[in-house]
Amino acid sequence: LDMLGHDDPTMVRMMEDLTGVNARQIPLDDPDTMSIFTSSKVLGYENDEILGPTGAVAIPEFNTRFTRQMLVDTQPKDFNTLVRLSGFSHGTDVWLGNARDLIVSGTASVLETVGCRDDIMLYLISKDLDPKMSFKIMEKVRKGKVKKGGFDEGWVEAMRDHDVPEWYIDSLAKIGYLFPKAHAVAYVMMAFRIAWFKVHRPLAFYAAYFSIRAKAFDERYMCRGMDECQRKMREIIAKDKEASAVEQDMLTTLEVCYEFYLRGFTFRRMDLYESEAILFKMDEEHNALIPPFVSVAGLGETAAISLAEQRKGKQFISIEEVSAACPKVSKTHIELLKDAGAFGDLPETSQMDLFSMFG
Repeated sequence: LDMLGHDDPTMVRMMEDLTGVNARQIPLDDPDTMSIFTSSKVLGYENDEILGPTGAVAIPEFNTRFTRQMLVDTQPKDFNTLVRLSGFSHGTDVWLGNARDLIVSGTASVLETVGCRDDIMLYLISKDLDPKMSFKIMEKVRKGKVKKGGFDEGWVEAMRDHDVPEWYIDSLAKIGYLFPKAHAVAYVMMAFRIAWFKVHRPLAFYAAYFSIRAKAFDERYMCRGMDECQRKMREIIAKDKEASAVEQDMLTTLEVCYEFYLRGFTFRRMDLYESEAILFKMDEEHNALIPPFVSVAGLGETAAISLAEQRKGKQFISIEEVSAACPKVSKTHIELLKDAGAFGDLPETSQMDLFSMFG
């Protein structure tokens, strides 16, 4: 088991709860899911100028610009290739200046190059090299020791004697660190299951992504339509390297919001009685998500949970009454909630205007 702290299992569990689908029964060779690693057509858009040719946005392992370019370069058509790509992206000196050059130049196919540790030993054994020597070569390469100090005496000659290509020997000598295949398989299985939901149960996918993975989510820029979403994206992109870490996180989330709108989904207005504290809620009838209180900038989980608790079984008569019932929600946040539409047409104050009563 890979017991590192990952968001992916939490996300899978939320999508299972929302849809009733058992993720462990998702076929790992589903053709529509596999297609998004090369094309976004099955998602309802193609070759978008912002998102590029693949549909891999928000898919773990393959969602960064670096790994999306890797997909473009390799055009993976099967699960095995995705595992190799996971090895490339987690390794050091494995992809750029190494496997990528071999693949793009046509010297070797993706599956002939080295992606994970195990690839070396299994390949050398398949060439009838002594299994013990094959293991030792793998161990020294994967730790970057060959890159630092060269091969042990006799190793290169033994590989050449067994028809190991020169490009393969050169490639091994460049490697700084290699990922174990079991890790790559575990990561890609999780990524593929999440991708299946993106293709077949999209509203649950986006609800889980925005609830669990999205960083710097801010309803002001993300829940108010495609135009506002694109405007904020352009603003951050224009800053280039001057953009802060928060803005860079926000840009990643804005990309997912942009795709969400592109696929015909929308956000409903935040609602005092319908919104949850932390999780996005599905409204399948309207192909929409209802944003939670925590999507208001700076409103923390404690205040959001307090607001959700205080509204139970109540019907507030004014914003003033909501504010009094929730001391953990600051006046500033009350204003932001109001701006987000959370209070609908609730009046500001509980005091009736005498003039309007008797006028």
